[in-house]
This record gives sequence, C-alpha cells and structure tokens, in this order.
Amino acid sequence: MTKDFTGRHQRAIAIFAKVPQPGLAKTRLAPMLGADGAAALQAHLIERALCKARAVDGAEVCLWLSGDTSRYAAPLQASWAAQEGSDLGARMAHAFVVTLARARACVLIGTDCPALEPVHLQRAFEELERSDVAVIPAEDGGYVLIALKTPQPSLFANIAWGVPTVMQATRARIEAAGLRAAYLPPLPDLDTPADLVRARAAGWIDF
Repeated sequence: MTKDFTGRHQRAIAIFAKVPQPGLAKTRLAPMLGADGAAALQAHLIERALCKARAVDGAEVCLWLSGDTSRYAAPLQASWAAQEGSDLGARMAHAFVVTLARARACVLIGTDCPALEPVHLQRAFEELERSDVAVIPAEDGGYVLIALKTPQPSLFANIAWGVPTVMQATRARIEAAGLRAAYLPPLPDLDTPADLVRARAAGWIDF
C-alpha cells in the first residue's frame, strides 16, 4: 500500500455494515426474501462492497461492523473493527478519528448501494485533493458515501438518521463549518423490494 514519508497510508476506505443476522439485517426485505434470505443478501452486499473497495489501488480497507460480531465470520482476509458510539453519527465520527490517525484521506461507505463502483471511490479521493469533504447523496435523501481528510465530528452530531432530510442537514453542517465540499451525482440505495427489483434489472446485483 502507498505510504507517505510519515508512514501513514495515503488512502483508506471504511465500510459500515450490519452483521448479517436473520431478523436484524435488511428487515424491509424480509417479506420478500424471508429473514434468512435478507441476512444472506446483507452478507452478499458486504462481500461486494469489500471487493469494490479492494479494487481501489493503494487503499487500506476496513470493515466496521455493528451488531453481534460473535455471530459472524468476516470474509477471508478482511480487516474489521466493531463500530463504537451511541448512534450512527457517533459511530461514523469515531471511525473517521481512528482511520485518519493512520491515513491522509478516508472514504466511508455503507453496503446498501450496489450501484457504487470503484470509479466512484476513486473520484471521491480525487475530489479530496481540492476539497475538504466529498459526498455522494442517495436518491432517498441520505448519502451513500462521505469522504474526509480530517475528522469533522460536527457533520455527524445530532442528525436524525434514517429520514429523507439527512443529506439536507449534512449540507447545512458542511456550510456552517465553512468546508469546501464536492457533491457528486446521487446514487440509489437498496432498502425495499422495489429497490431490489431495480438493482437486479440494472445488473447491479446478481442475488
């Protein structure tokens, strides 16, 4: 992996994921796939996200898991850590602090966007060369990627997560902090049966 003269990795990718446990993962898809099928889909999405992240040259990749990690065997050779924090925002802020202590830039993604490709990750790193933050919004009002060069805890504190105003609130925080931002074209999440049908039809997923 590429390092600079301080010994830090130049790039890191943090992948946030729920442990693929039946009844707790991809619950909105359980009526379509069953609890076991929804959990299997989550495991599949984790593996796809890892594969795409590893395709970015020189990037250190770490899987950040929430849930009962004793119930899940991470994919072979995957570096992983447990998420820490009282809510999603606190957990993401913590991951950035930890990761940016050893990397010059960090891209954080989830596993719910099978349309996300290595080129999007690469573009986010490139945008950080002239911006403080890079974001790919989600079509449902959240975001599927956020990238930083320095920890920015204010971007994650007191946000109402899981609602259509997440991107709007985050943009307001970015502007209030005076950060230079790059907003890339939005991409779709995979949360509902209709999303899965669309992803299959588009060839984003073969599950």
